[in-house]
Amino acid sequence: MAKAKSAASTPAVAVLLAAKVAHTLLLYQHDPENTHFGDEAVAALGRDPEQVFKTLLARLDGELVVGVVPVASTLDLKALAAAFGGKKAVMADIADAERSSGYVAGGISPLGQRKRLRTVIDASAQPQPTVCVSAGRRGLQMELAPADLARLAGAVFAPIAG
Repeated sequence: MAKAKSAASTPAVAVLLAAKVAHTLLLYQHDPENTHFGDEAVAALGRDPEQVFKTLLARLDGELVVGVVPVASTLDLKALAAAFGGKKAVMADIADAERSSGYVAGGISPLGQRKRLRTVIDASAQPQPTVCVSAGRRGLQMELAPADLARLAGAVFAPIAG
């Protein structure tokens, strides 16, 4: 694992830099054969799986929304719908998630997406001093305070992990 100073130029990193938010970029070698992106990040960074979060897109009553949950958890679609006052949520197709966010699966960040979507971060992030989320590409994570992540993503906190 290597810490990158300004290694990656992604829209997510640009958001962090523009906001002048304290953060650390964490770079690791992504194995192209590995499709368990969150687990790979946890192992490569030596972090607690409750501190590393994955960004998932879902369709809520037809609208794309974002759920950010710990790698060790699943996204509770009923809880996600409830967090937004919606009726029914289903996971978005990967192609729709990639097209909407501008990122590839395994590198989707809650920051710097092409179109800003309503976002909810699992409440388990709030007591953490920092959390890690994708910085916009496979093999690159950003570590920052949960409150800063929520502010920059325009997100709310709610219990959405299953």
